[in-house]
Amino acid sequence: MKTTMTELNIRRADERGHADHGWLNSHHTFSFADYYDPAQMGFRSLRVINDDRVTPGQGFGTHPHRDMEIFSYVLEGTLEHKDSMGNGRQLKPGQIQLMSAGRGITHSEFNPSQNEGLHFLQIWIEPRERGLTPSYTEWHPKPEQADAAKVLVISPDGRDGSATIHQDADIYRIRLKPGQTVTHQLKRGRGVWLHIAEGVLSFRGVELTTGDGASTEQPGTLTLTATRPTEAILFDLK
Repeated sequence: MKTTMTELNIRRADERGHADHGWLNSHHTFSFADYYDPAQMGFRSLRVINDDRVTPGQGFGTHPHRDMEIFSYVLEGTLEHKDSMGNGRQLKPGQIQLMSAGRGITHSEFNPSQNEGLHFLQIWIEPRERGLTPSYTEWHPKPEQADAAKVLVISPDGRDGSATIHQDADIYRIRLKPGQTVTHQLKRGRGVWLHIAEGVLSFRGVELTTGDGASTEQPGTLTLTATRPTEAILFDLK
């Protein structure tokens, strides 16, 4: 849906693609696998936002990727990651793992719990060049960042302790209490995509709720105000 008054493109949660495989319940913001919509192929370098729920003891078996920056943000439960570079990690809510598939890698993502579901966002961003050396990096919040309104979690230079991505992309975790406001300055020539992981907030006068997304390429100050406890991911992309 186009909202010209606010210079926002709105992607409502109930407009997303959906796949229910029993062990996996997934909503696709952009075209993915069997879901195809030529009007929803991504935003700038952002290619995939999958909102995934995995049943206990299940997961994605070992499979290959190449030439894609892939990261996971855990919302509930535990995510177990293994890859052909020898990395083996378990991530908890609020933590991020980022894998640069580069010229080729295999990995698996699994819910190791036998009684607790896993809820996480799987996100793909196209790299700035093909054939890179595969790599792996993580972001874990420091104690002072746990409830910070806006934290840089991924960047091209790894500044401020962020995970490192091979793309001109700054990615922030937004965490707001009811009535709390945060701003972001969007520079000319860049674009922002905002994904609401959970909660309700107002973005340029438009209410966004859990699973909604919104984008703008109009430079200036972006103001986000929560009306309920809210967690979101903000992508600032070249």
